[in-house]
Amino acid sequence: MKGAKIIIECLIEQGVQHVFGYPGGAVLDIFDELYLAKDRINQIMTSHEQGAAHAADGYARVSGKTGVVIATSGPGATNLVTGIATAYMDSIPVVAITGNVGLPLIGRDSFQEVDITGITMPVTKHNFIVKDVKDLASTIRRAFEIAQSGRPGPVLIDVPKNIQQADCDFVNIPRATPKTSPLDKCATAQLSNIAQLLKSCSKPLIYLGGGAVTSGANAEVIKLAETIGAPVTCSLMGLGGFPSSHPNAIGMIGMHGHKGVMKAVSECDALIVLGARFSDRVMGNRETFAPNAKIVHIDIDPAEVGKNIQPDEYITGDVKTILKKLYPLLDGMPSRGAGHWADKIANQQIAGSYECKCDLDPRLILQTIKKYSPPERVVATDVGQHQMWTAQSYKFERPRTFVTSGGLGTMGFGMGASIGSCFGQAYGKKPNSKGETPYGKTVLITGDGSFHMNLNELATISKNNLPVKIFLLDNSVLGMVRQWQKLFYDRRFSSTTPTFPTRHDLLAKAFGIKYEKLESNDKVDEVVKRALSHKKPVLIHCKISCDDNVLPMIPPGKGVKEIITDFE
Repeated sequence: MKGAKIIIECLIEQGVQHVFGYPGGAVLDIFDELYLAKDRINQIMTSHEQGAAHAADGYARVSGKTGVVIATSGPGATNLVTGIATAYMDSIPVVAITGNVGLPLIGRDSFQEVDITGITMPVTKHNFIVKDVKDLASTIRRAFEIAQSGRPGPVLIDVPKNIQQADCDFVNIPRATPKTSPLDKCATAQLSNIAQLLKSCSKPLIYLGGGAVTSGANAEVIKLAETIGAPVTCSLMGLGGFPSSHPNAIGMIGMHGHKGVMKAVSECDALIVLGARFSDRVMGNRETFAPNAKIVHIDIDPAEVGKNIQPDEYITGDVKTILKKLYPLLDGMPSRGAGHWADKIANQQIAGSYECKCDLDPRLILQTIKKYSPPERVVATDVGQHQMWTAQSYKFERPRTFVTSGGLGTMGFGMGASIGSCFGQAYGKKPNSKGETPYGKTVLITGDGSFHMNLNELATISKNNLPVKIFLLDNSVLGMVRQWQKLFYDRRFSSTTPTFPTRHDLLAKAFGIKYEKLESNDKVDEVVKRALSHKKPVLIHCKISCDDNVLPMIPPGKGVKEIITDFE
């Protein structure tokens, strides 16, 4: 069969149900085969290739499967780069397939030719250019294996047009299964050392990252927290990995973390780090981070151990597997009765302690969305103040329900990611008796800056009738950048008041999307409830103040003693 057909057969073989992308000259053969296989695989065309990449990313985050995106050569391929980098920074499994000019034309500055493997080398786990159709099937299978194994990440396959059109024998084989990283040779001794450290400490604290969510270790983390009597704090990427309603949950760690969490970090005598990488937004000042603690680091990626903070004990491997092997060694742990360290720290956490003096409080909006949402509701965000308010105010109970760009901080991520999230929630589910696909009712929290970067994807949401509820927190400024200008640039608001002339009501009407405006706290409950009950996409335009800030805030490179809790 033709190379293009081999690509589609391999995708189906790997269990792919949904493919995101945008057609073009160098992938016409692939899209032709997608058309012929439309009863076996669903192709979702977005408005822009970057939106498609973010959709594949959101799909992977929610479903736990590998997202797939297809784009043509040249600008189509380069438009994927931001989405690929976003997935790379957050360890999300995505396979990107790009077309290219035929092999005889490569290197001749041909029309829409670009070296996409060279461009994406720093932001992919691996990438390939297929130069022989006989290698095509094995390359695709290898790409899925790499994307899903160990620390997940994006893989790119560049397929020249003549390879797509060449004929080759093809035989189906079982789909690739993720390889589990074997425990280190010294695992037995390391586990024993960690167990002894946990038994001897009196003020343990668990710091949970996105790696624990990827591992599916939420039940094991709960058991560990209860066994050793440890409060649990989550990184931005770890939110949902430990239920917010659990008595040991104390909220988010980091620059905009919950009040008291950094104090707990400074007081704990053992910090157990699960699937996190000690980012600069978490540590602040390395010299003062967890000064009294023995640090235990458990992570699947050996490169992360000692990269930012040198642990006292560590073990590399899958978090879930390691915790299961650790439990038997914790027999005989001293009893943690009432009034223990975990209770003391948990009682200090008062979420939403910041008092908003504006007409419309974004935290109230988020808390009300949570009030009317089941625990499995997926919430996606863009990047900025609205993202941090969501992380602070929305109490996530389950893993894979918070979809946000953490490492790269990509404005424009949210709309595409919310599209992918809808399809991700439908993974493995069959249409109902009316033939309707059981899409999840994803909520998108965005700001006016991010919204204007990706509003073209409203067309994708509308044409697919996806039940995305878009809450646009509009303060008419680039809020987070402006907040930094207030604090560190003597209020010189350079280019952070864009004055977009957008009529959001007419915009929603143009795309066939229901629209409501929200301007005061007394209307929040009824508007949110109505929006969430609507079966189709909705845009809620929330007019908030440009002087509302994300607090608390630890300035970059500073410690808990320099925390900012109020400023005008």
